[in-house]
Amino acid sequence: MDVLPGQVAVITGGASGIGLAMARRFAAEGMRIVLADIERPVLDRAGKELVRAGADVLTVPTDVSLADDVDALAATTIDHFGDVHLVCNNAGVGSRGLTVADLPLDDFAWVIGVNLFGVIHGINAFLPRLRANGVGHIVNTASISGFYHLPRMAPYNASKAAVIALSETLRFELDAEGSGVGVSVLCPSWVRTNISTSDRNRPERYSYTIESAQMEEAAEYKARRRQQLATLALDPTAIADQVCDAVKNDRFYVLTHPESIPALEERFGRIVAGENPVEPTQ
Repeated sequence: MDVLPGQVAVITGGASGIGLAMARRFAAEGMRIVLADIERPVLDRAGKELVRAGADVLTVPTDVSLADDVDALAATTIDHFGDVHLVCNNAGVGSRGLTVADLPLDDFAWVIGVNLFGVIHGINAFLPRLRANGVGHIVNTASISGFYHLPRMAPYNASKAAVIALSETLRFELDAEGSGVGVSVLCPSWVRTNISTSDRNRPERYSYTIESAQMEEAAEYKARRRQQLATLALDPTAIADQVCDAVKNDRFYVLTHPESIPALEERFGRIVAGENPVEPTQ
């Protein structure tokens, strides 16, 4: 896709982290930006920051786990800017760090509702417009965790693996119909974002209580993993640059960390050899 001044980019989870970095990057290309996020005060600050930098920005509070919210986001985008060219289904939340045996169903429902259904809702709301135009691009944020899976991250791992599968399927289908709409799937490893504190945005309908000992155990595990992998964490700006390049060059897989490649090769080698999985080291 040619990224041109005046085109419209919609970015969910756009108030911080990778989403905000993408908004800055595409605004620097002259695109008009629609920022969507569930966290209203942070969304307002992000929008004002971009406006001060000279961007044309619309902020739309959105809970991507709700289809009606994302449909309203699409309608508001078209009403305000008249069109859409790039859709970044980026909103995401993390797991609590509990084992599958200890996780309430509400945790699966929330993480999958945001990470997977947020992408599904974005595609459903915006794809008809992109297909009608015959041009555009969709970026779905998955994770390297969609390819190989650390323990205590079951809802996150499952949701991100599904996003990769969904994105590949959509790419095949658009290619088969000769569409000019491109698809990329973003698969970052560790990035300096605040996803580890995403519980702050958990809606009441997904709330639950667990024993304090379980919470302490989960918190200790997550803190230990963050410390172990801190040196691998990239700045979101670097991720946004890679996404922009992928959109311009119609590149599907955006694997942000080269050091992840050997783990992928080892994993798929074990699969085709019929061997049992081995826990990854990163």
